[in-house]
Order: sequence, then structure tokens, then C-alpha cells
Amino acid sequence: MITLKSAIAEESISCERFDSDSILVDRTLAGDPLAFESLFQLYHGKVFAIAHSVLLDKDEAEDAVQEIFALVFRNLSKFDRRSKFSTWLFRLAVNRSIQESRKSKRRRVSLDLDVILEQPAHVPEVSPICGQVEEALAKIPPADRAILAMFYWEEFSLSEIAQSLGCRENAAKTRLYRARERFRSCYIEEGEDV
Repeated sequence: MITLKSAIAEESISCERFDSDSILVDRTLAGDPLAFESLFQLYHGKVFAIAHSVLLDKDEAEDAVQEIFALVFRNLSKFDRRSKFSTWLFRLAVNRSIQESRKSKRRRVSLDLDVILEQPAHVPEVSPICGQVEEALAKIPPADRAILAMFYWEEFSLSEIAQSLGCRENAAKTRLYRARERFRSCYIEEGEDV
């Protein structure tokens, strides 16, 4: 049960984060490299989680995170402050990760047969259920993976998801529902194949 006291405390924390982000943004724009480093440290984990959920590859996600923060640094002066810095950052992270996913889908990697045969067999480090989840996630569109990751793994509220996607809360709710349905359909297919 939410009390008035807890709501005020939560709002205070939210305002403090908003204010501290604004201060860090201002300091970065003034030329303080440590301020941008602070923003990077503060948001790296969430941005990585979004990128990884869309790209489904740790190395590609880490590359995307570097590109996202480079993009943020280059465009920080364009941040209009109508929304929180984190909202702007997460929107960039989702969009850039989806773009990278589309690029990597088109890329073809060709390895010499000798190289493939020399590599040790890959032993999965995850349980079969996690593998089934990953396979189902790989079959759905990157935008669906992003919204599922924001809601389930990062525990964003529908309001935060809507802000990050640049849509209304009802649209975010509908997108989440559709993403769940597509995931469920793919997950059930994977379960039948096992």
C-alpha cells in the first residue's frame, strides 16, 4: 500500500535523480569529462541490458553501448530537456539497438571450414529453459525484444516505456501485449521442437 509519505519520498528521489542528471549534463556541456563518465557509469548497465535484449549477443551489445554513448556525447547539446535525460538516453538505446539488429541480420559471416573445425564445440552454459527463451526471443522482432526487456528485466513502468518509445501509455501497453503474444507463440513452437 502506497502511503502519502512513501509517495513523497519516491517523488523526492525522482527529482533528485532528474536534478543530478541535469547537473551532470550541464557539466558535460561545459567540458567536464568526469561528468560524462559519471553519466556513463550511472546508465551503462541499463543501456547494456536494452542493447543485449535486442541484439541477443553480448559482444554486439557492448559495441552498441559504445556507439550509443558516443552518439549521446555528440548530440548532448541537442537534448531539449522536455523529458528526463534517462528517457532520452533509453529512446536512443532502443532505436540504435534496433538499427544494429537490422544491420547484423543482413551481414553474412563466412569462416573457413578449417577454422570452424579447429574450434572446440560450444557447450551451453545456460539451462534448457533459458535456451528455449533465447530461441523464442530470437524469432520475434527487435522492437518486441526491447519492450519485453524494458518491462520484465529492467522493470520499467508502462509510463517509462511509453516515454522511452515516444508513444502514449496505452500504445505502450498494446505493444507490450502484442510482444508478449508473439513471444508466447514462438516459445510454444520451441517447446514443441524440443
